[in-house]
Amino acid sequence: MLLQALLAFGLLHAADPLTFTIERVALHKQTDPKWQWFGPRPAAIPTKGQPLAIITLQKHLFVSDYYAGPAFMLSRDLGKTWRGPEEVPALAWRRESPDVTVAVADVTPGWHKKSKKLLAIGARVRYDAKGHQLDDKPKSHQTSWAVYDPKTDRWSEWTMIAMPDEPLFNYARSASAQWLEKADGNVLLPFYHGKDAKGPHAVSAAEFRFDGRELRYLRHGSVHELNVVRGLVEPSITWFNGRYYMTIRNDLTGYVTTSTDGLHYAPMQEWLFDDGGELGSYNTQAHWVTHSDGLFLTYTRKGANNDHVFRHRAPLFLAQVDPATLRVLRKTEVILLPDRGATFGNFGAANITPNESWVTDSEGMFFEEAKKRGAEGVTWIARILWSRPNRLLTK
Repeated sequence: MLLQALLAFGLLHAADPLTFTIERVALHKQTDPKWQWFGPRPAAIPTKGQPLAIITLQKHLFVSDYYAGPAFMLSRDLGKTWRGPEEVPALAWRRESPDVTVAVADVTPGWHKKSKKLLAIGARVRYDAKGHQLDDKPKSHQTSWAVYDPKTDRWSEWTMIAMPDEPLFNYARSASAQWLEKADGNVLLPFYHGKDAKGPHAVSAAEFRFDGRELRYLRHGSVHELNVVRGLVEPSITWFNGRYYMTIRNDLTGYVTTSTDGLHYAPMQEWLFDDGGELGSYNTQAHWVTHSDGLFLTYTRKGANNDHVFRHRAPLFLAQVDPATLRVLRKTEVILLPDRGATFGNFGAANITPNESWVTDSEGMFFEEAKKRGAEGVTWIARILWSRPNRLLTK
């Protein structure tokens, strides 16, 4: 038992600490004045050889949070060559009326082992003719899913998730969210939700049964609320050494909490460094990078000589988290993607092979300052190359 415990917490590697190197790859460049590629998120599809690497991304149309339907890129050689970006008719936005379009945004893909399908999940949003989000009728903001079948190389069309018919879920988004497949094949999705788009929103995790054809709601867990500005949004979850971890966005600061069952979470605590200083990440997504021997957080923050960047959304950082105290280890902080004047923050992170994890982000070209400082609308891959294999992918 002691040996198993030591292995579980990585203590047998104390003399050989987990390290990594970072390789930055400029995947794509887009400087069209009317749109840009945005919100790239990676996933890996297992094969007998190298996995298929996939990235979903979509066109940002330079109106706040206005997106076209998702596109995707596919690599069969771990990112040496790519197919795409390829827009998919099945995923494209739809006309609800002459003045209203419906699109699915903030998509996160992930491999569902039991069904052998790639499951993509994002926010279903209704837009008016000028690209403004609508909240003029019930359930204008919901969550939809689609699947990619690598055997047929085809995507399904979007299906809206049927959430409980309660005011709490009139506005219900699992958006930009890292989600998990449990050992039995059930899916844990973190949501932010409320009675309407104005908020303040609450956060919870919900469990679904997925058989490759239907994603069916089973239950949701504890509801966490914070009556500050918009409340709580864009949660992401991970699993590490027997516990679930959730990071949560708020306009003023970020929060973290843990769970033993993935549904019921402890009271939140603010993200801090291990020396007690505030992390400084606010009003922006944060995501997990999880290795069997270490838990890491990716984030942007203030206090990095970056007052010129909107909401301090560059550089993009990576640092290790102490799983006991839930604090970020300051001395481990490194820059994943450098500050070139553009915004980061709408990004994805995923394990690709036992030897590497990817964080993907696009330079937000929303302000003239970005071009002045050298940004080019690049979609980046930050490849994290581990010093030893990630056993989460070798089980």
